[in-house]
Amino acid sequence: MTEFVLHASMPKIVTDLILFEYLLRLGDSPLILAQRLGEWVGKGPIVEEDLALTNVGLDLLGQARMWLAYAGEVEARCSPRGRDEDALAFHRDAGAFRNLLLVEQPNGNYADTMTRQFLFDAWHVRALQALTRSCDPRVAEIAAKGAKEASYHVERSGDWMIRLGDGTDESHAKTQSALDNLGMYTGEMFASDAIDAALADAGIGFDHAVLLAPWREHVDAVLEEATLALPAAEWMQGSGGRGGRQGVHGEHLGHLLAEMQYLQRAYPDSQW
Repeated sequence: MTEFVLHASMPKIVTDLILFEYLLRLGDSPLILAQRLGEWVGKGPIVEEDLALTNVGLDLLGQARMWLAYAGEVEARCSPRGRDEDALAFHRDAGAFRNLLLVEQPNGNYADTMTRQFLFDAWHVRALQALTRSCDPRVAEIAAKGAKEASYHVERSGDWMIRLGDGTDESHAKTQSALDNLGMYTGEMFASDAIDAALADAGIGFDHAVLLAPWREHVDAVLEEATLALPAAEWMQGSGGRGGRQGVHGEHLGHLLAEMQYLQRAYPDSQW
């Protein structure tokens, strides 16, 4: 087990258990968002977009697999069960998931989906870029691969925000409504807790707060071109250390998992 100097509020070493928890946080958000995007398969507004959104979901699913596979290896060092990525995805209850609250929100209409995607993408690409500087070679490697995909994702979702916001009166109104409804879930992306601080101090993770300014600059620039605005929120869901990354979720995640995990729960240990 590697030893590091930790945040004052944590134990004196970074344990594998803490690293495991951190890896779940990195893997669960793309996993859950991939599942949400999968709900659009065959229902996109045009065929080209149906395929494009499906490919974004597949990118996110691939990233989730890498993070969860590493998490399983780390767990095996500190627990006899050592679950693989499939077990971590399909055999955890909602309270054991560590995804951002934003990504579990329902698809709604297409403006809701693309607004959720854009707000996440603008954060995700910067988070992955920060993780490419991790002193953990495996974290840096996974992040570098994901950052290349995320750079395309954020460009694509930004283009959709402009297309919808500066489109018809109806598309503008629906996209602004989506921003009004989803904006309160963005604060969680920039709030660090003791685990984040421990991994940042160890050189494995990063300080989430430093991403806020570049994220906001990017988001505001796109929204200005789209004739939209992110509302000023005095209160944010999950930003006080009681959010999705700590296992506190809304009702939507339970319904999502019931569908995502049905086959594996109904027929455990089955192989195809």
